[in-house]
Amino acid sequence: MDENEFDHTWIAAFAASNNTAALNPEQVDALLDLAGRAAHQSGERRNAPLSCFLAGFQLGQAGSAPSAEAISGF
Repeated sequence: MDENEFDHTWIAAFAASNNTAALNPEQVDALLDLAGRAAHQSGERRNAPLSCFLAGFQLGQAGSAPSAEAISGF
């Protein structure tokens, strides 16, 4: 696997162990993009997971799995 590929095995198992639907590839790409933007724009890597959590929290209040488009809207 090269550095641009993503192994979904761990995150799918994590989701399943927490009774959560697995992320689809589009959601993964959108979340990784959001994390990258948060880290680079703020100059602080720790803002990446925190921003993704806040986006997920807000989108989760809608009651359905967030689309890649909704994630990209942040």
